[in-house]
Amino acid sequence: MTDSVSSSGIDPLSARLRELADYLAAPAAGRLTEEQRALSLGIARRLVADVAARLDRGIDTDRLWREWLRGGLPGAERLASLCFARAEEHRWRDLSAQRSSPPPILPEGDEPGAEAPSVSASLSDIDRAYLALQIADRRRFDALGHPALAVADLDGDVFRALLLDIAAWRLSEVSQDQARAAELGEAVRMATERHAGETGIAQAGAAYHDILGSTLSEGAGNAIARHDWPSLIALAAAAHSRRYDDMALALLTAETAALPSLLAPLHLDRTALAPLEASLAMLPSRAVADDGARDYGEMLAPGRIAR
Repeated sequence: MTDSVSSSGIDPLSARLRELADYLAAPAAGRLTEEQRALSLGIARRLVADVAARLDRGIDTDRLWREWLRGGLPGAERLASLCFARAEEHRWRDLSAQRSSPPPILPEGDEPGAEAPSVSASLSDIDRAYLALQIADRRRFDALGHPALAVADLDGDVFRALLLDIAAWRLSEVSQDQARAAELGEAVRMATERHAGETGIAQAGAAYHDILGSTLSEGAGNAIARHDWPSLIALAAAAHSRRYDDMALALLTAETAALPSLLAPLHLDRTALAPLEASLAMLPSRAVADDGARDYGEMLAPGRIAR
């Protein structure tokens, strides 16, 4: 193990001392739990494998991941907030599922006890938009149900940067084969074009937000009542014109007192927020932003999601 770490150019002793120095410099700072670390690493690994598959299905993603894990992931700062937001959202959803039994998901506007629509009944526009949002959310899991980042949800710049990092790694393997090396450039172009035409959970949330119209507060309130946090995050992201992961991180790190202003565009009353506040308060090792609501004006400035 020591040899493999040393061969990557990292001095194990220096790395440990830097880690200890960081801790001693801020011993009271919140640290990642083992669960948070494992979830975030797993999400990053699945993302790297998914993007690599779009470039070249012949890439040995296990080897790629091992080398990057030893030497450090390129663009780690770009990926950190994405993976952490997805990991925290997963912990939150998992905790909610364990501690409560949300009511069954009903089409918007239906009340418990109402007669179920016939199978042949066509979906309303709201139901269709909500179903599209659920499908977009389901794409954020792998085949075994582990949390993942859907490639379609990535910002174009983040996707291209990761794609180019993987292409550079692959080029070092096939550089002696001029034909295969030349194919990499074309593969990058095709993958970038394909990604530009895809829509993810932010776009699905924006469509759902728009179709709800005057019933937005009811839709958001229903999402809270059934602990449907992805729908709530997507609606809030659309209301603030922000990326889904930005909104998830803002909501998950918000002080309780900041939640009403953070979700003000959804026109929720204080009573509707109570289950949300209680659920967030129960999340173990939750990182709470020190500056509270003061940061949200800048964090949620009009932004970057494609409507």
